[in-house]
Amino acid sequence: MKSLKYTDKILLIITVFLFLIGLIMIYSSSSISSFMRYDNSSSYYLMRQLLMIGLGLFGFICIISIPTKAYSRGSWYALILFLVLLIVVLLKGTIINGAKSWIDLGFFSFQPSEFVKVILIVWYAAYFDSKRHNTDKPSTNAFAIVVSVVLAGLVVLQKDFGTALIIMGLSFMLYFIIPVRRNVKFKVITVSLFVIVFLGMCYYIFDTSSFKEKTARFDLSCPCCSEKFEGEGNQVCNSYIAFNNGKLWGKGLGNSTQKYLYLPESHTDFIFAIVVEELGFVKASGIILLLFFVLLRIIYIGKNSTNNKGALICYGIAIYIFLHIAINLLGIMGLMPLTGVPLPFLSYGGSFTLSLILALSLVQRVAIETRLKKLGKI
Repeated sequence: MKSLKYTDKILLIITVFLFLIGLIMIYSSSSISSFMRYDNSSSYYLMRQLLMIGLGLFGFICIISIPTKAYSRGSWYALILFLVLLIVVLLKGTIINGAKSWIDLGFFSFQPSEFVKVILIVWYAAYFDSKRHNTDKPSTNAFAIVVSVVLAGLVVLQKDFGTALIIMGLSFMLYFIIPVRRNVKFKVITVSLFVIVFLGMCYYIFDTSSFKEKTARFDLSCPCCSEKFEGEGNQVCNSYIAFNNGKLWGKGLGNSTQKYLYLPESHTDFIFAIVVEELGFVKASGIILLLFFVLLRIIYIGKNSTNNKGALICYGIAIYIFLHIAINLLGIMGLMPLTGVPLPFLSYGGSFTLSLILALSLVQRVAIETRLKKLGKI
């Protein structure tokens, strides 16, 4: 617990505040559907989210006590373990909302692909730190991209396109930050893109229906035509209605009408639509600003890190959170196909909440080491 006093207090306070807002909105948005659709207590999802945050706090205490120098070997073990788990999911996983991404543990549905994002960040940082004298070798760079493509490919086979998109986006954006010569990066990325496009075309040929299902909802020319409103465009159109209902100041906390089964994922993917409807655009915009302040604070911690490994971990986690924010908001606004990506801090989700807290814990560990080094204690 000695490490706790060296954490970045600004980041800690803001993230705790955002999680509290998330708990309030999860309860407000899920209470109706929990009772009417699933015959559970109105506080069912709130209590489960509290449980996940409690587990996350235990993980937080553990991670901020472990030096980042231990990540070099640990990240390899974690990567191999979760690679195996992704294969297990493909063979014996549980299907939820069309994606075969979960392992049913009885009391909890575990989604390995959510943790893969954070593990990949740590592995990238540790891998390129260990190869810092050979970063310009094409084979060193190509191996990292191959690992990312394999992980994303296994997630695509689960039909979880949103997570696969984040894994690839995270890998490429993080790769751009790594200090490698431009000509080497250009060659590796060019070859990688050709391979990804080829594999994508192969998957499209053998599983056309999955792509049609996702892209059918994406039609800016007429997003809420009558034929779409009764079909694949129903959720996005109800999201628009929630936005319109909220106006500037909202209908008041708990007064949403769209959560009455109009938005079936009101407490997960579409929670921001309920936030806007109940709190209004002004308060919802304030929440978005807080989310981006968290990103800036993480980047600031990375910039002040005393080593490249810590900096890459922070930058990777900032990218991870940014991609979740962007893909979720663009999806519910109809600006890209819906992919089932949750909104950080606000959306309900056990595996995602745990992985987010663990990611923030890693950032805090980097901040702790930076402060200890400046004080001459390490």
